[in-house]
Amino acid sequence: MHRDVSPDLKRAMKDLRLGRLVPGLSERLNLARERGMDPEDLLLTLFTSETQRRAQDRHTRRAAEAGLDRSLVFDAWDRTANVTYDVALLDELRTLRFVDRHQHVLIMGPVGVGKTLLTHALGHLAIARDLSVHCEPASKLLHRLRASRLDASHASELRRLCTVDVLLVDDLALQPMTTEEASDLFDIVSGRHQTASMVVSSNREPSEWLALLPEPIQAQALIDRFANNAFDLVIEGESYRARQKPRLRR
Repeated sequence: MHRDVSPDLKRAMKDLRLGRLVPGLSERLNLARERGMDPEDLLLTLFTSETQRRAQDRHTRRAAEAGLDRSLVFDAWDRTANVTYDVALLDELRTLRFVDRHQHVLIMGPVGVGKTLLTHALGHLAIARDLSVHCEPASKLLHRLRASRLDASHASELRRLCTVDVLLVDDLALQPMTTEEASDLFDIVSGRHQTASMVVSSNREPSEWLALLPEPIQAQALIDRFANNAFDLVIEGESYRARQKPRLRR
């Protein structure tokens, strides 16, 4: 016999912030009665489901605040793509032991081979570990820091970028940097040296960054601090975007 959830039970659940369980609860209770389900097992099923939902909501919220793309996760990695990389190294990076050791990761390769996906995917793993994360394209980050000088928020922005557990910078060294941009990048790398981890993606090797930085000595110091504390994950192959090119169906 079908029974509806009583108003008192609904009210009590909402007071306990379990209101999300109310829709569909009547059906689940009736199904449990029909199957003679133990009340403790029913409660465990309900609470486990709610715990998982809350964890997923929290992950989604924190990932959005960190600037991560929700679709760029390891499950989205196309294992049939025509690219080569060090599988053992990627498996090691996925453990996030490099974060515990305050080491960096440099993901290098031509356009379209999945550098951005892997950068964001490592960020999602860090979020799942309850670490603080910030992810931003290099051009946007440096532009934002330049603008922050106008409203006196530059120091606080730099401090935040230096103290977040994992900083992910996508597409670094695409173009020459101004003196201010190079100085900001140097301050970030120096501020995080052996204290917190970075994941950087780039089309260029660190030796090629020298030509894009205006102050040679500062550039050498920056590259020395970062490159000598970073794992190099090199991806080679063809762009996956070529496979996504629209074509007329015959």
